[in-house]
Amino acid sequence: MAADKPKAIKVTTPKFRLSFPNLDQPRGFEGQEPKYSITMLFPKDQDMSWLKTKIVECLTAKFGDKIKWPKGMKNPIRDGNEQESPLKGYEGCYFVTARSKDKPGCVDSKCQDIIDVRNEVYAGCYARATIALYTYDKAGNKGVGIALNNIQKLADGEPFSGKRDAKSDFDSVDGEPVKPGATEDDIFT
Repeated sequence: MAADKPKAIKVTTPKFRLSFPNLDQPRGFEGQEPKYSITMLFPKDQDMSWLKTKIVECLTAKFGDKIKWPKGMKNPIRDGNEQESPLKGYEGCYFVTARSKDKPGCVDSKCQDIIDVRNEVYAGCYARATIALYTYDKAGNKGVGIALNNIQKLADGEPFSGKRDAKSDFDSVDGEPVKPGATEDDIFT
């Protein structure tokens, strides 16, 4: 009789800075199944024991004592300073990626559904999420994966894109607006 598969361990994260949110439609690299995903940025001075203890719990449930854990496992907690190409916002942070085949629910700080997820939940805002840790052993890769369940936007933040709001790029102009179909002569005379 086969051993029971360990159950996923559910966790609600503390506040993090959001990066690479794929919440409106699943995405994936060529040859991979498209998934919804987020990357969570946690400052290095934040206590990460809430996640580390759950990773140990997950590995122990699957493999037993630490001496039986697979060698060369990928750590789901990565150091933003060790990126080959440093990304904006990653310096001084740990980052953790969570993915899901199913579309996560997105709510605001008052637990109201966010309808315009693409524009309201962006790289640079602050959020928290419900995630589930699970073990995997596939094609020679072994470790702990993190599934994304739901996300709650807590606050706005400076967008990582660096894109400025159009209102801050222009001054108000007196006169009539340029009409559709106007020619160069209409505009510059």
